[in-house]
Amino acid sequence: MATYITICNFTDQGIRTVKESIKRADAVKAAGKKFGVDMTQLYWTLGSYDLVAVFEAKDEKDVTAFGLAIGSQGNIRTQTMRAFNKKEMVEIIGKLG
Repeated sequence: MATYITICNFTDQGIRTVKESIKRADAVKAAGKKFGVDMTQLYWTLGSYDLVAVFEAKDEKDVTAFGLAIGSQGNIRTQTMRAFNKKEMVEIIGKLG
């Protein structure tokens, strides 16, 4: 499984209904299962971003479809990054020769 880190900001709609964000987070975790995506961590944060989530998925197609489904609800805007652990980076750097 590949790891993805998503940084999120509430939209105007999302901040107006922020009291529902815990319930929405539970719904997002459940919805991820339909796309083959597992939300392993979620943090509400201070600073430039309102939320940081860590997901695991088979590939970019699954995590992209999931992100589009969540984004279409209108509560958050997201940026998703593929993350590599130490073992993966050893393999990647090993290809440099």
